[in-house]
Amino acid sequence: MFPSCVVGGSRTTVPLVTRCFQQQQQFRYGLKTASAAARFLRTGTCVGQFDSFGGVRDDRFGSFRSYTSANTGSSCLKMTGAAKKYQTVERGAQNSTDYRVFFKTEEGQSVSPLHDIPLYANDAKTVYNMVVEVPRWTNAKMEISLAEGLNPIKQDVKKGKLRFVANCFPHHGYIWNYGALPQTWENPDHLDPNTGCKGDNDPIDALEIGSRIAKRGEVVQVKILGTVALIDEGETDWKVITIDVNDPVADQLNDVNDVDKVFPGLLKATVEWFKIYKIPDGKPENQFAFNGEAKDAAFATKVVEETHKFWRTLINKEIEDTGISCLNTTVEGSPYLVASDAAEEVLAKSANGGNSEPQSDAIGKWHFREENAYSKL
Repeated sequence: MFPSCVVGGSRTTVPLVTRCFQQQQQFRYGLKTASAAARFLRTGTCVGQFDSFGGVRDDRFGSFRSYTSANTGSSCLKMTGAAKKYQTVERGAQNSTDYRVFFKTEEGQSVSPLHDIPLYANDAKTVYNMVVEVPRWTNAKMEISLAEGLNPIKQDVKKGKLRFVANCFPHHGYIWNYGALPQTWENPDHLDPNTGCKGDNDPIDALEIGSRIAKRGEVVQVKILGTVALIDEGETDWKVITIDVNDPVADQLNDVNDVDKVFPGLLKATVEWFKIYKIPDGKPENQFAFNGEAKDAAFATKVVEETHKFWRTLINKEIEDTGISCLNTTVEGSPYLVASDAAEEVLAKSANGGNSEPQSDAIGKWHFREENAYSKL
């Protein structure tokens, strides 16, 4: 069986191949008829059904494969099966300390976004799952709860109050879709030779820089472009730069040097954002390893692989007393593996009420630079 391919509203059938196509842009913009498509497809450079962003649909699997252009010299990024879908369950009143976002599979099985959602989204390990904690342009500091069973997303609390990041002019809220790569852990006992600092005991952070504002709790398939190494209060806090593989310009970004070409100024703004975002709280500027220079995709990938290995020691109980709940429903061989009904019990016992707090003034307030600091006014 060959997959069918739709071009310009017409359908044709072509053999499936798995190599990148050099004429991707020509195909996307230059071929309008089925006959032209058929001639092009006979070259063996295209497979499946193209979406409007240049993704490829293999009808045998019902999934989109995302390819990079061969003339960039980069390797293909292809999905070999449909990305697993997840649904979220909100508990507690929004804008309250009781608010939680739990995760379930499409079939309704409760899962931990930290432990049960796989790090890799394809067999080639070139596409990654990212759990979105904070949609772009929002201020609420939402994060995966490490201490709670099933690790729901909750809002960070400081001095008993819900935490919001300040708007340090000209930035408003988070300037990317912000979240975490599942099945990773920055080991606080590991001294990173690149930064000279130990890990921060969190999953590795991911910044998705594409054009779409994601939703809280969404699981996005991304490719890694690079990383910056924030030193946050003496701890290594990697920030991995990614882009949704289905973004309209994803095929134009394959490494960190491409970011400034497609999104001029974003890398500089990213470093500045992390450097200054705590100043309105009375804290000093954050520091960076490598003088704030972003490292490339190959470097970032190695960092992610290492944190994935650390996570394995965590989920296999080779390391204990980390304060992290490792309850999971899918990780075979894990001492923390529980049956679905036990997971449902955790969800059922979670708070489902609470009082919403008034909207924080921080959401609308600007903080301007004054004498190398941001005012608290």
